[in-house]
Amino acid sequence: MKIRFGAAGNPDSFYAAGYRSSLQMPAYLASLGLNAYEYQLSRGVRISEKMARQLGEEAVKHDVLLSVHAPYYINFASPDPQIQASSREHLLKSVEAARWLGAQRVVFHPGGAARMERETAVQLVKERLQEVIAILEDRGWTDVYLCPETMGKKNQVGTLAEVIEFCQFSPMLLPCVDFGHLNALLQGELETEAGMNRVLEDLAAGLGPDVLSKLHVHFSPVEYTTGGEKRHATVADGIPPDFRWLVPGLKAWKATPVIICESAGTQAEDACHYRDLYLEG
Repeated sequence: MKIRFGAAGNPDSFYAAGYRSSLQMPAYLASLGLNAYEYQLSRGVRISEKMARQLGEEAVKHDVLLSVHAPYYINFASPDPQIQASSREHLLKSVEAARWLGAQRVVFHPGGAARMERETAVQLVKERLQEVIAILEDRGWTDVYLCPETMGKKNQVGTLAEVIEFCQFSPMLLPCVDFGHLNALLQGELETEAGMNRVLEDLAAGLGPDVLSKLHVHFSPVEYTTGGEKRHATVADGIPPDFRWLVPGLKAWKATPVIICESAGTQAEDACHYRDLYLEG
């Protein structure tokens, strides 16, 4: 595998240049020297099969690896059976859309842990994931990774240790490590090369070094408060984390992740910046 850099959703510059359809994004990203694109289903799985297959063809044509982000309102930690069922359906529909697209990864937020014991919330997520995996196996949909994302707020399930634990029970699960979220949750602990490398060490220890060859990464500056993540920012804002702190660890581990930039509106430009730092490092 090769390391890939790309954008989550469509940047402001895409629309400013006169483009309108996401079908044009693979060519646009390729023109910038980027080769990954995370299609946003975050507000609902509304893409048609026809458009998904067309977008998939465009991505193959331009060597752009596709992933999708499942709806934000998935909450596998909820004790409410109705919310559990709807969350399961949202993730299953996201996998179906990913397969139309030819996407290999479905990123999702595990759930919220507010007003309940942390252990209970984590156990609920594990049980729901086991259910989803059983359904996917029954349907023969085992060609897509489910990627639980590390989260940035204290009341959310998705610490690095929790995501590693989820991914230990099935080869269909692959971590999505959001370094901005983790830095916010850990109140700045990743703002050094050593801090970044500890994340890679923990992943290798928990899931084996091979996970670093296919890891899914979100990277963008994230402003935070004592409660964790506040907002996604841009490289120009000068807000941590800085991608320079991650580059030495990636190279030392010979890691080849897919790195998706989620900066606010400048995700393509900032992804180019991260790529250039990697090439220069």
